[in-house]
Amino acid sequence: MSRTSTSSSSESLRDQCAAILKEEAVLREGGGKAGHERQRKMGRLPARERIGLLLDKDAQFFEIGLWAAYKMYEQWGNIAAAGAVAGIGNVAGIPCMIIANDATVKAGAFFPQTAKKLIRAQRIAFECALPIVYLVDSAGVFLPMQDEIFPDEDDFGRIFRNNSVISAAGIPQFTAIMGNCVAGGAYLPVLCDKILMTKGSGLYLAGPSLVKAAIGQIVDAEELGGAQMHAEISGTVDFYEKDDASCLNRLRSLIALLPEAETTKAAKIDKKMPKPAKNPDALYEIVSLDGQKQYEARDLLASIVDANSVDEYKADYGKTIVTVYARLGGHAVGIVANQRLQVRTKKEGIQMGGVIYSDSANKAARFVMDCNQTGLPIIFFQDVTGFMVGRDAEQSGIIRSGAKLVNAVSNSIVPKITVVVGGSFGAGNYAMCGKAYDPRFIVAWPSARYAVMGAAQASDTVFAILARARERGDRKATHEDLEELRAKVKQNYEEQTDIRYGAARGWVDAIIQPHQTRDVLIQLLRYVSRPMPKARFHTGVIQV
Repeated sequence: MSRTSTSSSSESLRDQCAAILKEEAVLREGGGKAGHERQRKMGRLPARERIGLLLDKDAQFFEIGLWAAYKMYEQWGNIAAAGAVAGIGNVAGIPCMIIANDATVKAGAFFPQTAKKLIRAQRIAFECALPIVYLVDSAGVFLPMQDEIFPDEDDFGRIFRNNSVISAAGIPQFTAIMGNCVAGGAYLPVLCDKILMTKGSGLYLAGPSLVKAAIGQIVDAEELGGAQMHAEISGTVDFYEKDDASCLNRLRSLIALLPEAETTKAAKIDKKMPKPAKNPDALYEIVSLDGQKQYEARDLLASIVDANSVDEYKADYGKTIVTVYARLGGHAVGIVANQRLQVRTKKEGIQMGGVIYSDSANKAARFVMDCNQTGLPIIFFQDVTGFMVGRDAEQSGIIRSGAKLVNAVSNSIVPKITVVVGGSFGAGNYAMCGKAYDPRFIVAWPSARYAVMGAAQASDTVFAILARARERGDRKATHEDLEELRAKVKQNYEEQTDIRYGAARGWVDAIIQPHQTRDVLIQLLRYVSRPMPKARFHTGVIQV
């Protein structure tokens, strides 16, 4: 769906949120009925059922990358969620990153976005010191696209490099082989701390057909790389399990042995959770789907942070960015939010909402530095059209002020979480901690939009450039040609600004419902507040 088909004046943010939920339900079906039947015929459970059995009863599961690969590989079919499920949930009371291949989608084969999704999950786990559980059931690299998945730093091989680094940092990694695990993918389990394998599964660098083609040897799958062989002969597998249920039960037992499980049992749960000043449902009336409606950033925050917890920093200066100290579910945080109301300043006069001016950039930079000084996590609420342009802005030193803010965000060492509420345009994306600036988590509302500039501005700019070229003697393009090109550029921009386009490419970790923003942030703050592992040189666990 392009934004042109979803942003009519009659459609509300609630309608778009409902549409997103429907599409997500379809994505969670993976390869559909046929894929699920094939999996059960082999005596194996679908990926999401495996995760359900592994998690504690009624545990929340924060899913990452559900929209990965959305409409990206349509020539190969529907690659739902990039053929993998990833997310964080409690096992034996311990928050764990769980990564499961979905064998109902192209036999769990790795596409380019599958690798990027797993690498992102590993990074989050590393930065939040989360134990990782891999539920492996994959045919390996999708060979028709091997050139796009094999060699680069964010491709397949990076996963195994990360296994080694994560192990060396002392973060537990568990692997359960519950189906196929072939070729280069076979290194993943052997680089983990503990390996479980179910009867009927296969672990080998080359399958029977490839072995025959390569060295002429005829061997059956069990003798080559079956679970019993690895348990009794190669010694590669630590636990040999009869089926999925037994394997998942064993995993829970092993995770319960981690020291943190005892700490979790002893911890007292505070049932008196603070509440926000405004009902979270009010967010649907504050923000519009098309991004045209002005709103007060403080009203947005009032539906998210704890009531009576806000201390606003420099409230009367740099007014197009709101900076506050607050609490969220009792967690102390710093917040940087774009103000979408038009404001008036004594020095500059009228300033447009959603635009970063020199004074607001200076204020936000100072605030980010102060949060780092006191160790406060920072939450960024993005709804930004970019930095102010024009003669007055340039003379005010907007480039210098913007660079100051970008520098402060780049060098920030406290955990950062970004919520894209509306627009995320141009360098405003950078200054407000876009994906390139290492937020621990980045989530977006269905109303979010990504682009270098707006569709209208982009099409007008392209038109102006080509029109000038024509005036200089290029007579190949007629006025009608230029108008057609302008319309095409605008249409492409509108399609690419849709948040589903960005989520498919991993620019955000999840699309969330506005009224769930507070609950999601409280959950994520629990993860980012875990102490990061301290790196030191040693090899970690090596299987012998």
